[in-house]
Amino acid sequence: MHLDEANRSGAPNASTLLAAVNAYADANGGGEGYFPVPNAGLHVIRAFRPMDNHYVYRPSLCITLQGGKEILIGDETLSYGPMQCLVIGLDLPACGRIVAASPDEPFVGITVEFDVVLMRDILEKLDMPVVAPANPVRSMFVADVDGALADCVLRMVRLTETPKAMPILFPGLMREFYYWLLSGPDASTLWRQPVPDTYLERIGRAIHLLRQNFSKTLRVERLAEASNMSLSSFHQHFKALTAMSPLQFQKQLRLLEARRLLTAEGVNVAEAAHQVGYESASQFSREYSRMFGNPPKHDAMSSKAALA
Repeated sequence: MHLDEANRSGAPNASTLLAAVNAYADANGGGEGYFPVPNAGLHVIRAFRPMDNHYVYRPSLCITLQGGKEILIGDETLSYGPMQCLVIGLDLPACGRIVAASPDEPFVGITVEFDVVLMRDILEKLDMPVVAPANPVRSMFVADVDGALADCVLRMVRLTETPKAMPILFPGLMREFYYWLLSGPDASTLWRQPVPDTYLERIGRAIHLLRQNFSKTLRVERLAEASNMSLSSFHQHFKALTAMSPLQFQKQLRLLEARRLLTAEGVNVAEAAHQVGYESASQFSREYSRMFGNPPKHDAMSSKAALA
């Protein structure tokens, strides 16, 4: 059931869900920024202007309610607008670009982080054949938000108005959320996330190893071994799922951590480059500038000026 069918059947339309999410943001400080729902795996984002955010995305469902957003992953760009969502199946470094936002019509979105253990429990109870896809497909894709799912998210947001009810009722809403998600029109693609020993899970092991050792030199053979795959198969599936090579993936992890060190901890450029594994300061500066649009020295000085 897609959005147009949902509206005819009495499920919430986009404006109802948008109003509820805006009310939550207004009740929790207002303005723009991130508005997490404590202990729920939910957070709201509201932005009054276009902006870029580079970070490592966690497995989650990111719904746009107003405005527009693009995700740059590897050399690809995914765009999604109101009542569409981005589904993320792996930890992936990417650039989230808000492209449609203004004070009069801010970008508004809500993210639900995935609990893979709970997803597997729901999947086991569904009376459906569970078959992992034979061929690898992207671990990040755009889908429409259907009416039943939108209704469930609306009730999750409204439940925040009654904090005492959250620990009692919210777990049931999360189970319902996964039911609609895993039985909806994109279920066959979503099954890759909770089904054990799929290519997604195997590549996930390599990504975990990369994240734990991003500043070190890792042989691709070790990553393939962690994935229990041949070297050629590992290269093929890693690229297919993440839209980048293992080396590109590691490079983005290094640069993201370097930016955090420069802007959040006041580390100087040379030390940041060293901490994330670069031996050449000039190479670090080139790759940093290419990814973020400014040289590392610029970001370091801007951070120090802001603190002053």
